[in-house]
Amino acid sequence: MNWRLYELPGADVRLTRFCDATEAARWFTRLHEEIPWERHRLRIFGREIDSPRLSCWIGDAEAVYTYSGTRFVPHAWTPALAELRDALLVHAGERCNSVLANLYRDGRDSMGWHSDAEPELGVEPVILSLSFGGVRRFRLRHRRDPRLRLELDLPAGSLLRMAGSTQQFYRHDLPKTARPVAARINLTFRTIHDMLGDRAAHA
Repeated sequence: MNWRLYELPGADVRLTRFCDATEAARWFTRLHEEIPWERHRLRIFGREIDSPRLSCWIGDAEAVYTYSGTRFVPHAWTPALAELRDALLVHAGERCNSVLANLYRDGRDSMGWHSDAEPELGVEPVILSLSFGGVRRFRLRHRRDPRLRLELDLPAGSLLRMAGSTQQFYRHDLPKTARPVAARINLTFRTIHDMLGDRAAHA
C-alpha cells in the first residue's frame, strides 16, 4: 500500500486507500447486516450515559477490553470482519485480535475527544481504522499544544493507521455535523494484550 505520512511531532499517522468506492459499498452492506449492533453505556464524569452511536466489540475470546468504566467481552468474529482482519495482515502487515465497530447513523452520531491508551493496548498501540459509507471529518490534536492538529475527511474505502507515540501525545474525535451525511461504519482494529500473562513473562 502507498501510505501518506502526516508530519506531526511525536505521532505516526498515515492514510491510504484500502479499496475503491464500489467495493466499499459492498463491505458496508455486509457489515451493516452481520454485526450485532448495540448501544453501549459509558461512564462520563461519574454518571452513565448512552453512547452517541451504535457499536460492537468483536474479537478473539481473550480480547477483553475495559473502556470508560465498562468491561467489554468480545462477540465472535463475523465472516466479513474475519476477512478484513486477514486482509489487513496481508496488506498492512499487522496481526489484530479485536475490532471496535462503530455505526454513525447520521450527522448527529459522534465520538468525543479521547485517546486509545488503555493498558490492554500496550505502550505504543497500532490502530488500523477502516471507513465505509458516508464521509466524516476526523480530528487529531496534541494534548498540550493546540497548534499541533490535523483534520481529515475520511472517505469510504480509506484506511488510517495510528502508531508509535500517537496515543500518548494526541487525542482524536469525530464531531457532529449539521450537513446531510450518509451512514458510516468505522472499524478500528487493534491488539489486546494479556496483561496477566505479560506481567508473568516479565516477573
